[in-house]
Amino acid sequence: MRDESIFDFDELNEECGVFAIIGHPDAALLTYYGLHALQHRGQESAGIVSAEDGELFAKRGTGLVTEVFDSANLKGLKGTTTIGHVRYSTSGGSGLENAQPLLFNFSSGKLAIATNGNLVNAKRLRLQLEKEGSIFQTTSDTEVIAHLIARSKAPTLKEAVKEALKQVVGAYALLILTNDQLIVASDPHGLRPFAMGKIGDAHVFSSETCAFNVIGAELVREIEPGEMIVFDRNGGMKTTRFAGKRERALCAFEYVYFARPDSLIRGVNVHAARKRMGRILSQEAPVEADVVTGVPDSSTSAAIGFAEATGIPYELGLIKNRYIGRTFIQPSQELREQGVRMKLSAVEGVVSGKRVVMVDDSIVRGTTSRRIVRMLREAGATEVHVRISSPPVKNPCFYGIDTPDRKQLVAAVKSIDEICKEIGADSLAFLSAKGMLNAIGYTSSDQNHGHCLACFTGEYPTEVEEGLTLEGKS
Repeated sequence: MRDESIFDFDELNEECGVFAIIGHPDAALLTYYGLHALQHRGQESAGIVSAEDGELFAKRGTGLVTEVFDSANLKGLKGTTTIGHVRYSTSGGSGLENAQPLLFNFSSGKLAIATNGNLVNAKRLRLQLEKEGSIFQTTSDTEVIAHLIARSKAPTLKEAVKEALKQVVGAYALLILTNDQLIVASDPHGLRPFAMGKIGDAHVFSSETCAFNVIGAELVREIEPGEMIVFDRNGGMKTTRFAGKRERALCAFEYVYFARPDSLIRGVNVHAARKRMGRILSQEAPVEADVVTGVPDSSTSAAIGFAEATGIPYELGLIKNRYIGRTFIQPSQELREQGVRMKLSAVEGVVSGKRVVMVDDSIVRGTTSRRIVRMLREAGATEVHVRISSPPVKNPCFYGIDTPDRKQLVAAVKSIDEICKEIGADSLAFLSAKGMLNAIGYTSSDQNHGHCLACFTGEYPTEVEEGLTLEGKS
């Protein structure tokens, strides 16, 4: 299902990103740029569906945005309204059949649908729908929503979508496009980031605001949890709700790792939040050292914050090779070490003879941290102190982030001292949950922190069906 990547599944990965625009003559081209800005959220496939004169036009493919689209097929995506998607699979396979937006034929016409997230009750709903006669064409959670819409007896599409969303549980930023409507919705807890912007008179929607920056759109606001926005063929916009007010539970890992540093989430700049994480981490776990370095790229901001707060110089002690292939194959265990060296290199002139603080955003299995610590020592570092800018990841995520089963998460089965010994570090410390929340704007006076911390605490904002594992999701 998932590629055996260089880090042997030792990185967390976001499932996907969504983008839409309505009311712009260059909708397809702007969606292309928007998806390119969201490429970090998914590299397995990309797709765009557009609408014009009662017809839907689609282009999907496996690979990066620049590999799927060119000037010719973008011109074929006619119309002023489009939805787009980039995908990394945590549920379902990575083949073309699961590339989104998914396109379906209904009695009233065609419907395209794209989501960012995962449904925790998708497996049960799929089995129920199959017993009732539904035939599934993909293994994606997203198709479950489409079948629920198709089976609805509601008089309008808006009501059918509402009815369907009331039956699903999980995390999603949802886009639906028909020949005459665009529907946008966010799950009742707002687990996945989702924002609305404007460029001229056109409305734009994106998983992250960094896509707005690329196309020159202005941020209007975030989509509220449980909110649904419906646009008609004339561009008329109506806002409604399909779920009552519930506790917001935005994924905290968006700030730690997933989102681009130039994105705003709930009014907070991601880069600034990560710098604050580094500063607070330095206060919670001080250490005497000569140089601070971050594991590129997501840990760079936290490493800078750590260095600024301590006065220890920040240096590029680790360099990332940006040209390595996405699916580099390692046919043997022996080559896995070489794989890490192809992706990361230690700078001997920076770390040799130095006590190094290596700042990273998380430890999943521990294999990557062990290899990087060894790499720094081989480059001459006399001490390597590992500092992690998030709490220990002890629980799997069921909402659209690729984490292993709990037993494969090193922090779930080993103490911090044991992890430190396993990765070969001189010391190891994690940022506290309180410190992380303070860094992203939470204060003790807030009645609730408004973020999902399930991977750290095991407290899930929704019911998680018994026996659900990453491998067991639809």
